[in-house]
Amino acid sequence: MNNRRKRRIFSPEFKVEEVKLVTELEYSIAQACKELDLGETALRRWIEQVEVESHGYY
Repeated sequence: MNNRRKRRIFSPEFKVEEVKLVTELEYSIAQACKELDLGETALRRWIEQVEVESHGYY
């Protein structure tokens, strides 16, 4: 039996709101992931993307 979850697609707006849980509301990454049923790798990547975009780094 395959236990893999179907790949989900999230809008850019959703990602920004979820990043705010960690960056503004001071949730831990683990807390935010548990609440949102997300993997930590995805949320960490989103946080990094927001930081890069806000600082203009590539």
